[in-house]
Amino acid sequence: MTKILLLSDTHSHIDDAILTHAQWADEIWHAGDIGSLAVTDALTQLKPLRAVYGNIDDATIQQEFPLNQRFFCEGVDVLMTHIGGYPPKYNSRTRTEIKKKPPKLFICGHSHILKVMWDKPLGVLHMNPGACGKHGFHHVRTMLRFTIAGEDIKDLEVIELGKR
Repeated sequence: MTKILLLSDTHSHIDDAILTHAQWADEIWHAGDIGSLAVTDALTQLKPLRAVYGNIDDATIQQEFPLNQRFFCEGVDVLMTHIGGYPPKYNSRTRTEIKKKPPKLFICGHSHILKVMWDKPLGVLHMNPGACGKHGFHHVRTMLRFTIAGEDIKDLEVIELGKR
């Protein structure tokens, strides 16, 4: 079993609340708009990190992290990117890959809107953890945590970090 902390849209913000929840995880996944390598440096001091860059991330962050990550966590095929849309309205960049070879879990950020939903025809679970940074239009800072056990994604919880 692997415990995952999923976050996005930190926009250079890292605080004790985020770091406290990171201690729970086996892995931390960041779905882009990191803002500063100080964020990822703080997270990687605690746990292994998988991350993608977002539209606000500069060339330094883009050299450190890819636009997309496709990987397996235990038996779950995961596709993570920053701007991806949501079922069935994937953006043009991700739509082809998702339809050609659907992952079991599709993760993106960007919207600052926490959303978890199934794409039933493709058998894809979509997660957007919202935003845990302090910049943007969201009112409450959020993250997600869940576990992966073999091919199962379970124990999903929303973490609310308070008002931005």
